[in-house]
Amino acid sequence: MSSSLFYRTLGSSLPTIVRGDGIWLEAADGKRFLDASGGAAVSCLGHSDPDVIQAIKDQLDKVAFAHTGFFTSEPAEQLGAFLSDRASVAGLGKMSGVYLVSGGSEAVEAALKMARQYFLEIGQPKRHKFIARKQSYHGNTLGALGVGGNVWRREPYKEMLPDTPLISPCYAYREQNDGESDADYVARLAVELDQQIIALGPETVCAFIAETVGGATAGVIPPVEGYFKAMRAVCDKHGVLLILDEVMCGMGRTGTLMAYEQDGVMPDLVCIAKGLGAGYQPIGATLASEKVFQAFEQGSRVFQHGHTYMGHPTACAGSLAVQQKIESANLLSNVNAMGDALVEAIHDKMGNQPWLGDVRGRGLFRGIELVSNRTTKAAFDPALKLHMHIKKHALQNGLICYPGGGTVDGKQGDHVLLAPPFIVTPDDVAEIVDRLAKSIDGALAETGAKAA
Repeated sequence: MSSSLFYRTLGSSLPTIVRGDGIWLEAADGKRFLDASGGAAVSCLGHSDPDVIQAIKDQLDKVAFAHTGFFTSEPAEQLGAFLSDRASVAGLGKMSGVYLVSGGSEAVEAALKMARQYFLEIGQPKRHKFIARKQSYHGNTLGALGVGGNVWRREPYKEMLPDTPLISPCYAYREQNDGESDADYVARLAVELDQQIIALGPETVCAFIAETVGGATAGVIPPVEGYFKAMRAVCDKHGVLLILDEVMCGMGRTGTLMAYEQDGVMPDLVCIAKGLGAGYQPIGATLASEKVFQAFEQGSRVFQHGHTYMGHPTACAGSLAVQQKIESANLLSNVNAMGDALVEAIHDKMGNQPWLGDVRGRGLFRGIELVSNRTTKAAFDPALKLHMHIKKHALQNGLICYPGGGTVDGKQGDHVLLAPPFIVTPDDVAEIVDRLAKSIDGALAETGAKAA
Protein backbone atom coordinates (compact mmCIF):
# COMPACT_ATOMS: atom_id res chain seq x y z
CA MET A 1 0.00 0.00 0.00
CA SER A 2 1.35 3.42 -0.93
CA SER A 3 1.93 5.98 1.80
CA SER A 4 0.41 9.44 2.03
CA LEU A 5 3.41 10.66 4.02
CA PHE A 6 5.71 13.26 2.50
CA TYR A 7 8.94 11.40 3.24
CA ARG A 8 12.34 13.08 3.52
CA THR A 9 13.20 11.10 0.39
CA LEU A 10 10.18 10.39 -1.79
CA GLY A 11 9.63 6.78 -2.65
CA SER A 12 11.49 5.56 0.41
CA SER A 13 10.78 2.06 1.61
CA LEU A 14 11.45 2.41 5.31
CA PRO A 15 11.09 -0.21 8.04
CA THR A 16 8.01 0.31 10.21
CA ILE A 17 9.12 0.50 13.84
CA VAL A 18 6.65 -1.09 16.23
CA ARG A 19 8.56 -1.51 19.47
CA GLY A 20 11.46 -0.13 21.50
CA ASP A 21 13.38 -2.13 24.07
CA GLY A 22 16.33 -0.43 25.76
CA ILE A 23 18.87 0.41 23.09
CA TRP A 24 17.03 -1.71 20.50
CA LEU A 25 14.26 -0.92 18.04
CA GLU A 26 12.12 -3.63 16.45
CA ALA A 27 10.43 -3.39 13.05
CA ALA A 28 7.10 -4.90 12.02
CA ASP A 29 8.87 -7.76 10.26
CA GLY A 30 10.68 -8.67 13.50
CA LYS A 31 14.10 -7.30 12.54
CA ARG A 32 15.93 -5.61 15.41
CA PHE A 33 18.18 -2.56 15.15
CA LEU A 34 20.86 -1.60 17.66
CA ASP A 35 20.54 2.17 18.08
CA ALA A 36 24.15 3.38 18.15
CA SER A 37 23.34 7.01 17.41
CA GLY A 38 20.18 7.64 19.43
CA GLY A 39 18.54 8.45 16.09
CA ALA A 40 20.32 11.81 15.87
CA ALA A 41 21.80 11.92 19.38
CA VAL A 42 18.29 11.98 20.86
CA SER A 43 17.49 8.72 22.65
CA CYS A 44 19.89 9.05 25.56
CA LEU A 45 17.84 6.75 27.83
CA GLY A 46 16.97 4.19 25.19
CA HIS A 47 13.42 3.55 24.03
CA SER A 48 11.55 2.02 26.95
CA ASP A 49 12.41 3.68 30.24
CA PRO A 50 9.51 2.82 32.58
CA ASP A 51 9.93 5.84 34.87
CA VAL A 52 9.75 8.34 32.02
CA ILE A 53 6.78 6.59 30.45
CA GLN A 54 4.97 6.57 33.77
CA ALA A 55 5.64 10.28 34.32
CA ILE A 56 4.08 11.04 30.94
CA LYS A 57 1.04 8.85 31.70
CA ASP A 58 0.61 10.49 35.09
CA GLN A 59 0.66 13.95 33.56
CA LEU A 60 -1.89 12.96 30.91
CA ASP A 61 -4.20 11.90 33.73
CA LYS A 62 -3.98 15.46 35.11
CA VAL A 63 -3.83 17.78 32.09
CA ALA A 64 -2.20 17.23 28.70
CA PHE A 65 -1.94 20.81 27.43
CA ALA A 66 -2.39 24.37 28.65
CA HIS A 67 -1.47 27.39 26.54
CA THR A 68 1.28 29.55 28.05
CA GLY A 69 -0.56 32.71 27.02
CA PHE A 70 -3.02 31.89 29.81
CA PHE A 71 -1.38 29.47 32.24
CA THR A 72 1.80 28.00 33.62
CA SER A 73 2.04 24.40 34.80
CA GLU A 74 3.75 22.51 37.57
CA PRO A 75 5.95 20.40 35.27
CA ALA A 76 7.11 23.48 33.35
CA GLU A 77 7.99 25.32 36.56
CA GLN A 78 9.84 22.31 37.95
CA LEU A 79 11.77 21.73 34.74
CA GLY A 80 12.68 25.41 34.52
CA ALA A 81 14.03 25.41 38.07
CA PHE A 82 15.95 22.18 37.44
CA LEU A 83 17.62 23.52 34.29
CA SER A 84 18.39 26.95 35.72
CA ASP A 85 20.10 25.36 38.70
CA ARG A 86 22.07 22.71 36.78
CA ALA A 87 23.12 24.98 33.89
CA SER A 88 24.61 27.61 36.19
CA VAL A 89 28.35 27.29 36.88
CA ALA A 90 29.81 28.46 40.17
CA GLY A 91 32.20 31.32 39.66
CA LEU A 92 31.15 31.84 36.04
CA GLY A 93 27.51 32.80 36.11
CA LYS A 94 23.86 31.89 36.42
CA MET A 95 21.30 30.82 33.87
CA SER A 96 18.30 32.78 35.08
CA GLY A 97 15.70 32.32 32.34
CA VAL A 98 14.48 29.08 30.74
CA TYR A 99 12.38 29.46 27.59
CA LEU A 100 10.74 26.12 26.78
CA VAL A 101 9.99 25.23 23.15
CA SER A 102 9.45 22.07 21.09
CA GLY A 103 12.83 21.33 19.53
CA GLY A 104 16.30 22.44 18.56
CA SER A 105 15.48 24.69 15.61
CA GLU A 106 12.89 26.52 17.71
CA ALA A 107 15.46 26.93 20.49
CA VAL A 108 17.93 28.55 18.09
CA GLU A 109 15.24 30.79 16.58
CA ALA A 110 14.36 31.95 20.08
CA ALA A 111 18.01 32.61 20.92
CA LEU A 112 18.52 34.73 17.79
CA LYS A 113 15.45 36.83 18.52
CA MET A 114 16.33 37.03 22.20
CA ALA A 115 19.81 38.29 21.36
CA ARG A 116 18.42 40.94 19.03
CA GLN A 117 15.78 42.10 21.48
CA TYR A 118 18.35 42.18 24.30
CA PHE A 119 20.15 44.99 22.51
CA LEU A 120 16.87 46.82 21.92
CA GLU A 121 16.20 46.54 25.65
CA ILE A 122 19.57 48.05 26.58
CA GLY A 123 19.44 50.82 23.99
CA GLN A 124 21.80 49.50 21.28
CA PRO A 125 19.39 49.15 18.33
CA LYS A 126 22.11 49.03 15.64
CA ARG A 127 23.20 45.55 16.74
CA HIS A 128 21.50 43.05 14.45
CA LYS A 129 24.28 41.04 12.75
CA PHE A 130 25.39 37.53 13.63
CA ILE A 131 28.67 35.70 13.05
CA ALA A 132 28.75 31.91 12.76
CA ARG A 133 31.19 29.20 11.68
CA LYS A 134 31.79 27.14 8.57
CA GLN A 135 30.80 23.48 8.79
CA SER A 136 28.21 24.26 11.45
CA TYR A 137 24.53 23.47 11.77
CA HIS A 138 21.96 25.19 13.94
CA GLY A 139 18.62 24.00 12.61
CA ASN A 140 16.38 23.86 9.56
CA THR A 141 14.04 26.81 10.11
CA LEU A 142 15.05 29.86 8.12
CA GLY A 143 16.62 31.86 10.93
CA ALA A 144 18.59 28.90 12.24
CA LEU A 145 19.58 27.84 8.72
CA GLY A 146 20.66 31.41 8.05
CA VAL A 147 23.34 31.27 10.74
CA GLY A 148 24.46 27.77 9.80
CA GLY A 149 27.39 26.68 7.67
CA ASN A 150 26.02 23.43 6.27
CA VAL A 151 26.47 23.93 2.54
CA TRP A 152 24.13 21.16 1.41
CA ARG A 153 21.23 22.18 3.65
CA ARG A 154 21.53 25.87 2.75
CA GLU A 155 21.88 25.49 -1.03
CA PRO A 156 18.19 25.37 -2.12
CA TYR A 157 17.27 28.32 0.08
CA LYS A 158 20.37 30.50 -0.12
CA GLU A 159 18.54 33.37 -1.82
CA MET A 160 16.14 33.48 1.14
CA LEU A 161 18.85 33.49 3.80
CA PRO A 162 20.78 36.37 5.36
CA ASP A 163 24.41 36.77 4.33
CA THR A 164 25.86 35.68 7.66
CA PRO A 165 29.67 35.85 7.82
CA LEU A 166 31.18 32.42 8.50
CA ILE A 167 34.57 32.13 10.18
CA SER A 168 36.73 29.03 10.59
CA PRO A 169 35.59 26.24 12.90
CA CYS A 170 37.90 24.82 15.54
CA TYR A 171 38.72 21.76 13.43
CA ALA A 172 42.14 20.70 14.66
CA TYR A 173 42.45 17.54 12.55
CA ARG A 174 42.14 19.52 9.33
CA GLU A 175 43.05 23.12 10.10
CA GLN A 176 45.67 23.19 12.85
CA ASN A 177 49.02 23.68 11.15
CA ASP A 178 51.92 21.26 11.57
CA GLY A 179 53.97 22.39 14.54
CA GLU A 180 51.31 24.87 15.64
CA SER A 181 50.57 24.61 19.35
CA ASP A 182 47.02 24.57 20.67
CA ALA A 183 47.61 28.02 22.16
CA ASP A 184 48.82 29.44 18.86
CA TYR A 185 45.94 27.81 16.97
CA VAL A 186 43.43 29.29 19.40
CA ALA A 187 45.07 32.70 19.15
CA ARG A 188 44.80 32.56 15.35
CA LEU A 189 41.10 31.73 15.52
CA ALA A 190 40.49 34.47 18.07
CA VAL A 191 42.13 37.02 15.77
CA GLU A 192 39.87 35.86 12.94
CA LEU A 193 36.75 36.49 15.04
CA ASP A 194 38.09 39.83 16.24
CA GLN A 195 38.84 40.97 12.69
CA GLN A 196 35.41 39.85 11.48
CA ILE A 197 33.67 41.88 14.18
CA ILE A 198 35.78 44.93 13.34
CA ALA A 199 35.08 44.52 9.61
CA LEU A 200 31.32 44.45 10.24
CA GLY A 201 31.46 47.32 12.71
CA PRO A 202 31.35 46.29 16.39
CA GLU A 203 28.36 48.52 17.04
CA THR A 204 26.31 46.42 14.57
CA VAL A 205 27.24 42.92 15.75
CA CYS A 206 24.73 41.12 17.93
CA ALA A 207 26.18 37.68 18.66
CA PHE A 208 28.62 34.93 17.76
CA ILE A 209 26.96 31.50 17.59
CA ALA A 210 28.77 28.16 17.72
CA GLU A 211 28.19 24.54 18.63
CA THR A 212 30.15 23.81 21.80
CA VAL A 213 31.12 20.49 20.24
CA GLY A 214 30.47 20.44 16.50
CA GLY A 215 27.76 18.01 15.48
CA ALA A 216 26.70 16.12 12.38
CA THR A 217 27.97 18.51 9.69
CA ALA A 218 31.67 17.82 10.27
CA GLY A 219 31.34 14.68 12.33
CA VAL A 220 31.85 15.78 15.95
CA ILE A 221 34.62 18.37 16.27
CA PRO A 222 35.53 19.18 19.88
CA PRO A 223 37.29 22.48 20.58
CA VAL A 224 40.92 22.46 21.59
CA GLU A 225 41.71 23.63 25.10
CA GLY A 226 41.18 27.34 25.60
CA TYR A 227 39.19 27.93 22.42
CA PHE A 228 35.94 29.10 23.97
CA LYS A 229 37.68 31.14 26.64
CA ALA A 230 39.39 33.02 23.82
CA MET A 231 36.14 33.44 21.88
CA ARG A 232 34.39 34.63 25.04
CA ALA A 233 37.12 37.23 25.57
CA VAL A 234 36.77 38.56 22.01
CA CYS A 235 32.99 38.77 22.38
CA ASP A 236 33.34 40.61 25.69
CA LYS A 237 35.85 43.04 24.18
CA HIS A 238 33.26 44.17 21.64
CA GLY A 239 30.10 43.77 23.72
CA VAL A 240 28.93 40.84 21.55
CA LEU A 241 26.83 38.02 22.97
CA LEU A 242 28.04 34.41 22.91
CA ILE A 243 25.37 31.89 21.90
CA LEU A 244 26.28 28.22 22.34
CA ASP A 245 24.27 25.58 20.50
CA GLU A 246 24.14 22.40 22.58
CA VAL A 247 21.10 20.92 20.89
CA MET A 248 23.10 17.82 19.95
CA CYS A 249 26.09 17.87 22.31
CA GLY A 250 24.39 19.01 25.53
CA MET A 251 22.37 17.40 28.31
CA GLY A 252 25.05 14.92 29.33
CA ARG A 253 26.02 13.70 25.88
CA THR A 254 29.67 14.76 26.27
CA GLY A 255 30.00 13.64 29.90
CA THR A 256 28.80 16.74 31.74
CA LEU A 257 25.24 18.02 31.73
CA MET A 258 26.22 21.16 29.83
CA ALA A 259 29.09 20.70 27.40
CA TYR A 260 30.40 24.20 28.14
CA GLU A 261 31.23 23.15 31.70
CA GLN A 262 34.32 21.41 30.29
CA ASP A 263 35.45 24.60 28.55
CA GLY A 264 35.28 26.88 31.57
CA VAL A 265 32.96 29.45 30.01
CA MET A 266 29.43 30.69 30.52
CA PRO A 267 27.49 31.64 27.37
CA ASP A 268 24.96 34.44 27.29
CA LEU A 269 22.43 32.12 25.66
CA VAL A 270 22.48 28.35 25.22
CA CYS A 271 20.19 26.15 23.13
CA ILE A 272 19.28 22.60 24.17
CA ALA A 273 16.94 19.87 22.89
CA LYS A 274 17.41 16.24 21.75
CA GLY A 275 18.72 14.67 24.98
CA LEU A 276 16.60 17.09 27.02
CA GLY A 277 13.55 14.91 26.43
CA ALA A 278 15.35 11.83 25.07
CA GLY A 279 12.73 11.44 22.35
CA TYR A 280 9.89 10.62 24.72
CA GLN A 281 8.24 13.95 23.89
CA PRO A 282 9.29 16.82 21.59
CA ILE A 283 10.98 19.54 23.66
CA GLY A 284 13.77 22.09 23.55
CA ALA A 285 14.81 25.18 25.45
CA THR A 286 16.75 28.41 25.25
CA LEU A 287 18.52 29.32 28.47
CA ALA A 288 19.31 32.97 29.15
CA SER A 289 22.08 34.22 31.42
CA GLU A 290 21.35 36.54 34.30
CA LYS A 291 22.59 39.53 32.25
CA VAL A 292 20.25 38.81 29.37
CA PHE A 293 17.29 37.90 31.54
CA GLN A 294 17.63 41.04 33.66
CA ALA A 295 17.62 43.24 30.56
CA PHE A 296 14.13 41.95 29.76
CA GLU A 297 13.02 42.01 33.39
CA GLN A 298 14.14 45.60 33.86
CA GLY A 299 13.05 46.66 30.38
CA SER A 300 9.87 45.93 28.45
CA ARG A 301 9.19 42.67 30.34
CA VAL A 302 7.86 41.21 27.08
CA PHE A 303 9.65 38.85 24.71
CA GLN A 304 8.06 39.36 21.29
CA HIS A 305 8.08 35.70 20.33
CA GLY A 306 6.13 32.52 21.06
CA HIS A 307 4.83 29.13 19.94
CA THR A 308 1.60 27.28 20.63
CA TYR A 309 3.23 24.23 22.17
CA MET A 310 5.95 25.91 24.23
CA GLY A 311 6.06 24.81 27.85
CA HIS A 312 3.85 21.83 26.99
CA PRO A 313 2.99 20.19 30.34
CA THR A 314 3.26 16.61 29.12
CA ALA A 315 6.55 17.25 27.35
CA CYS A 316 7.90 19.00 30.45
CA ALA A 317 6.84 16.14 32.72
CA GLY A 318 8.61 13.65 30.46
CA SER A 319 11.72 15.79 30.17
CA LEU A 320 11.97 16.31 33.92
CA ALA A 321 11.71 12.56 34.44
CA VAL A 322 14.48 12.02 31.88
CA GLN A 323 16.81 14.43 33.61
CA GLN A 324 16.01 13.10 37.07
CA LYS A 325 16.73 9.56 35.87
CA ILE A 326 20.09 10.56 34.41
CA GLU A 327 20.98 12.20 37.71
CA SER A 328 19.65 9.58 40.12
CA ALA A 329 21.21 6.70 38.19
CA ASN A 330 24.52 8.57 37.89
CA LEU A 331 24.49 7.89 34.16
CA LEU A 332 27.04 10.57 33.33
CA SER A 333 29.72 8.39 34.90
CA ASN A 334 28.69 5.67 32.45
CA VAL A 335 28.79 8.18 29.59
CA ASN A 336 32.43 8.90 30.36
CA ALA A 337 33.41 5.27 30.98
CA MET A 338 31.64 3.90 27.93
CA GLY A 339 32.88 6.81 25.80
CA ASP A 340 36.45 5.79 26.61
CA ALA A 341 35.56 2.14 25.96
CA LEU A 342 34.04 3.05 22.60
CA VAL A 343 37.17 4.87 21.45
CA GLU A 344 39.38 2.00 22.62
CA ALA A 345 37.21 -0.55 20.80
CA ILE A 346 37.28 1.50 17.59
CA HIS A 347 41.06 1.65 17.65
CA ASP A 348 41.35 -2.06 18.52
CA LYS A 349 39.02 -3.11 15.70
CA MET A 350 39.81 -0.51 13.03
CA GLY A 351 43.11 1.05 14.04
CA ASN A 352 45.10 -0.70 11.31
CA GLN A 353 42.65 0.18 8.57
CA PRO A 354 44.13 2.68 6.10
CA TRP A 355 40.79 4.51 5.87
CA LEU A 356 40.65 5.43 9.57
CA GLY A 357 41.59 9.10 9.57
CA ASP A 358 40.44 10.53 12.89
CA VAL A 359 38.48 9.39 15.94
CA ARG A 360 37.31 12.32 18.03
CA GLY A 361 34.74 13.66 20.46
CA ARG A 362 33.81 13.58 24.12
CA GLY A 363 31.82 11.14 26.22
CA LEU A 364 29.30 9.22 24.13
CA PHE A 365 29.50 11.76 21.32
CA ARG A 366 32.09 10.43 18.86
CA GLY A 367 32.98 10.92 15.24
CA ILE A 368 35.02 8.77 12.87
CA GLU A 369 36.42 10.54 9.79
CA LEU A 370 37.27 8.29 6.86
CA VAL A 371 40.09 9.11 4.45
CA SER A 372 41.60 7.59 1.35
CA ASN A 373 45.11 8.35 2.58
CA ARG A 374 46.11 8.70 6.22
CA THR A 375 49.27 10.68 5.50
CA THR A 376 47.73 13.30 3.24
CA LYS A 377 44.27 13.10 4.85
CA ALA A 378 42.79 13.03 1.35
CA ALA A 379 39.05 12.41 1.28
CA PHE A 380 37.34 9.76 -0.79
CA ASP A 381 35.82 10.84 -4.10
CA PRO A 382 32.51 12.54 -3.18
CA ALA A 383 30.89 10.91 -6.23
CA LEU A 384 31.13 7.55 -4.43
CA LYS A 385 28.76 8.81 -1.70
CA LEU A 386 30.52 6.46 0.68
CA HIS A 387 28.60 7.70 3.72
CA MET A 388 25.28 6.76 2.13
CA HIS A 389 26.50 3.25 1.43
CA ILE A 390 27.71 2.93 5.03
CA LYS A 391 24.22 3.83 6.26
CA LYS A 392 22.64 1.29 3.92
CA HIS A 393 24.97 -1.51 4.99
CA ALA A 394 24.55 -0.58 8.65
CA LEU A 395 20.78 -0.93 8.41
CA GLN A 396 21.24 -4.26 6.66
CA ASN A 397 23.43 -5.29 9.59
CA GLY A 398 20.86 -4.14 12.16
CA LEU A 399 22.79 -1.03 13.21
CA ILE A 400 21.59 2.56 13.43
CA CYS A 401 24.48 5.01 13.06
CA TYR A 402 24.64 8.53 11.63
CA PRO A 403 26.98 8.80 8.62
CA GLY A 404 27.45 12.10 6.82
CA GLY A 405 29.18 13.60 3.80
CA GLY A 406 30.77 16.95 3.04
CA THR A 407 32.78 16.62 6.25
CA VAL A 408 35.74 18.71 5.11
CA ASP A 409 34.21 21.63 3.27
CA GLY A 410 30.59 20.83 2.50
CA LYS A 411 31.52 18.78 -0.56
CA GLN A 412 34.36 16.44 0.30
CA GLY A 413 34.73 14.01 3.16
CA ASP A 414 32.87 11.18 4.89
CA HIS A 415 32.30 10.49 8.55
CA VAL A 416 30.22 8.39 10.92
CA LEU A 417 28.71 9.88 14.08
CA LEU A 418 28.09 7.61 17.06
CA ALA A 419 25.92 8.70 19.99
CA PRO A 420 24.55 5.61 21.74
CA PRO A 421 22.21 5.83 24.73
CA PHE A 422 23.75 6.54 28.12
CA ILE A 423 22.72 3.06 29.31
CA VAL A 424 25.06 1.13 27.00
CA THR A 425 27.20 -1.63 28.46
CA PRO A 426 30.68 -2.89 27.47
CA ASP A 427 29.03 -5.73 25.54
CA ASP A 428 26.86 -3.20 23.67
CA VAL A 429 29.92 -1.16 22.77
CA ALA A 430 31.67 -4.24 21.37
CA GLU A 431 28.59 -5.12 19.30
CA ILE A 432 28.31 -1.57 17.95
CA VAL A 433 31.93 -1.55 16.79
CA ASP A 434 31.72 -5.04 15.27
CA ARG A 435 28.61 -4.17 13.25
CA LEU A 436 30.04 -0.80 12.20
CA ALA A 437 33.31 -2.33 10.99
CA LYS A 438 31.36 -4.88 8.94
CA SER A 439 29.20 -2.09 7.49
CA ILE A 440 32.17 0.06 6.49
CA ASP A 441 33.87 -2.93 4.88
CA GLY A 442 30.69 -3.65 2.94
CA ALA A 443 30.38 -0.05 1.76
CA LEU A 444 34.01 0.09 0.65
CA ALA A 445 33.63 -3.16 -1.28
CA GLU A 446 30.40 -2.07 -2.94
CA THR A 447 31.75 1.32 -4.05
CA GLY A 448 35.22 0.08 -4.93
CA ALA A 449 36.69 2.81 -2.73
CA LYS A 450 40.38 2.24 -2.00
CA ALA A 451 42.50 3.60 0.82
CA ALA A 452 46.29 3.59 0.81
